[in-house]
Amino acid sequence: MKRHFGLLSQYLIGVLFGVGLIISGMSNPQKILGFLDLAGTWDPSLIFVMAGAVIVGLGGFYVVSKRTEAFFGDALHIPQRRDISKPLIIGSLIFGSGWGIAGFCPGPAIVALGAGHLKALVFVLAMLAGMALCDRFFGAHKHAV
Repeated sequence: MKRHFGLLSQYLIGVLFGVGLIISGMSNPQKILGFLDLAGTWDPSLIFVMAGAVIVGLGGFYVVSKRTEAFFGDALHIPQRRDISKPLIIGSLIFGSGWGIAGFCPGPAIVALGAGHLKALVFVLAMLAGMALCDRFFGAHKHAV
């Protein structure tokens, strides 16, 4: 029974996250690209979305730091590494480049795909291909860490 509540809560949190992305404009690549266009028609509204996300995230991390298991009894896996590694920097650069080129990051791209946007389909397919390539060529590194 706990498993069903866990899955239901994960689904509802995902729906809430998707609705938040739509309301905030994060699933609209033009809004993202407008935020990144510092020399042109810069749209600073995304700063408020990011600030709100950071505040919610900090609250979530605080709550989780006081727990030993997940809310529905599953194991709680909190990353312990704090170092800045070469793969982290390279991955961040690739992520940021993709975000700047396409105006999507993974969550908003999936929301936009669900809304039927063709550009999101292209992005999600490229993202899945990149994930498969990364797992194929760097999977051993991931498991060695």
